[in-house]
Amino acid sequence: MLDYRFIVDNLPAVKENIANRFMKADADAVVGLFNRRTELSTALQGLQQRRNANAASMKGKLDAERREALIGEGKKLKEDIALAEAEIARVEGELEAETRKIPNMAHPGIPVGREDKDNLEVKRVGEPRVFNFLPSDHVKLGQDLDIIDFDSGTKVSGTKFYYLKNEGVFLELALVRYALDILARKGFTPFITPDVARGEILEGIGFNPRGAESNVYTLEGEGACLVGTAEITLGGYYSGAILPREKLPLRLAGLSHCFRREAGAAGQFSKGLYRVHQFTKLEMFVYCLPEDSGALHEELRSIEEEIFTGLEIPFRVVDTCTGDLGAPAYRKWDLEAWMPGRANPPSPSGGEWGEVTSTSNCTDYQARRLKIRYKDEDGRNKFVHMLNGTAIAVSRGIIAILENFQQEDGSVKLPGALVPYCGFDTIKKKG
Repeated sequence: MLDYRFIVDNLPAVKENIANRFMKADADAVVGLFNRRTELSTALQGLQQRRNANAASMKGKLDAERREALIGEGKKLKEDIALAEAEIARVEGELEAETRKIPNMAHPGIPVGREDKDNLEVKRVGEPRVFNFLPSDHVKLGQDLDIIDFDSGTKVSGTKFYYLKNEGVFLELALVRYALDILARKGFTPFITPDVARGEILEGIGFNPRGAESNVYTLEGEGACLVGTAEITLGGYYSGAILPREKLPLRLAGLSHCFRREAGAAGQFSKGLYRVHQFTKLEMFVYCLPEDSGALHEELRSIEEEIFTGLEIPFRVVDTCTGDLGAPAYRKWDLEAWMPGRANPPSPSGGEWGEVTSTSNCTDYQARRLKIRYKDEDGRNKFVHMLNGTAIAVSRGIIAILENFQQEDGSVKLPGALVPYCGFDTIKKKG
């Protein structure tokens, strides 16, 4: 969350940022509660000083009447202090709750807009393929090749679940290992993280674990949730810690399953593997000094580009607009792959871009909530900056590979980078 004093001192900018992000938050209420807390704290200090003076007066030689008066005054001060402390606690609770609703400040250079159509394209890599036949989408390819079974997934688990089978299993494992090897060479410490996190960790990262609008599966009676991304478990790893300055930046790579309700997600672009309730993802996460987060954000983006360049998949990079940012993000880059199966109607040269990765600089927004700090050279504890980025979301990686590398006979030829991991170069129809 934002620093209270920052909100008070920059109220017009904070309110403009809330408006630009099309979110609901009351910065005026935060200022009012902050000022009220200050007044109450000043009054409490006055009461405490009077209590100390009262206690000092009791040490001298006193007649009975005077002693009785001081005892009465002391009892009254004790009651008043208890009431003042309770009121401060109540106001502080309201202050934190209102402040948590306020999003991070957005980078001044990003486009202002409400939704993904307002994002700004900044780069393209590779040329979309023009087929000499009418290409299929990944749903048909997966079923024809007998590597994805949506029907059994629905029967056993419900809609938006699926089975991977045959070569599809090796393709998933290959994508994970391919991306993980790249991250290991770049100094990331690999993790396999829990698929469950406590509610307070989700809230600290900036996810809403409650309510009808939540995208999170809660575990009833456990005070915990299934994670939607390893950003949650990697971000919670050092919660409450003071990190050594000389150890920063810390680069972590977390493999996990991801569970998302995807409530209300519909439409032709959400079909198949694109929006599912469970998938595998390899996530990058960085803890760093505030002055380094901008450069490290570019580093995460360059790694995502390297991964998809190596997979020979055409993609573009977009600067995410204010309304499409998550609340914790200061800036977010999305990488969108070309997906021929999105052409409507199907066309040898058609398709659409679909998001496959994103990387966000969350500055100290999450660190304040999770109390993750470092000791600076001046000896003071300061909040780290925290960044995250998708190395590979496997289900969407599979979409891009199947649709871009399909052949006229219905087979799929794999990108060369994956062949050593899979042990085969082509997925063919069975029988």
